[in-house]
Amino acid sequence: MIALIDYHAGNLTSVKKAFAALGADLFVPTEAADLHGADAIVVPGVGHFAATQALTLEWIEAIQAHVEAGRGLLGICLGMQWLFEGSEEAPECAGLGLLAGLCYRLPAVSNGTSIKIPHVGWNALDVGRSDSIVEGVAPGAQVYFTHSFVAPITDDTVAITEHGQGFAAVVQRDRVAGVQFHPEKSGEVGLTILRNFLRLGR
Repeated sequence: MIALIDYHAGNLTSVKKAFAALGADLFVPTEAADLHGADAIVVPGVGHFAATQALTLEWIEAIQAHVEAGRGLLGICLGMQWLFEGSEEAPECAGLGLLAGLCYRLPAVSNGTSIKIPHVGWNALDVGRSDSIVEGVAPGAQVYFTHSFVAPITDDTVAITEHGQGFAAVVQRDRVAGVQFHPEKSGEVGLTILRNFLRLGR
C-alpha cells in the first residue's frame, strides 16, 4: 500500500493514475498516524518550497520513522527538494534533511548565454548509477521537467540533467529516492522509474 501525501502543493490526480496503471494500491492519509501501515510513501509537489511547511512535526516524525524502518520514500519535484536540508527559495523553512545540501535557483545566464527559467519541457537523463530506480532507463532517455530550483549534485545523485548547468535529476540513498522531473508525465520512462520504486519500497 502506497501513501500519497497531500499537503496542497499540486494536483495528485496524474500521480495516482500513473501508480494505478502499474497496479499499485494507493491511499491519501488524512493524519500522520495513517502512515504506520504504508509499504512506501510518495511526496509529490509543485510550487514554492514554503508549501512544505504544511508537513508539520507530526508528519515529519512519522515519515522519519517510516524511513528508519527501512521502507521506501519517493519525492517528486518539490517533494525531492524537500528531502534535502533546505532551499534558497525559502531559507526560513527546513527540509527533511535526509540528504545533504541546499537547493538553489537555476542561473538565468550560463557562459554568457541567457537560459530560460523556469525550466519547462523534455530533457535527457545522464545516468551515472544503474543500480538504482533508473535501472532499465536508456542513456539519454527524455523526461518532463517544470521547475526553477534544483538540488545539488552529490554522492547521492544517480542521474544528472543539463539546463545551462548540470543538476541532480534523480537521487537515491538506500530506499530514499527523489526525481526532479514528473515521472507521471514522462511516458514509459517515467513508468519504469515508478515501477522500480515500487520494487524498492517492498
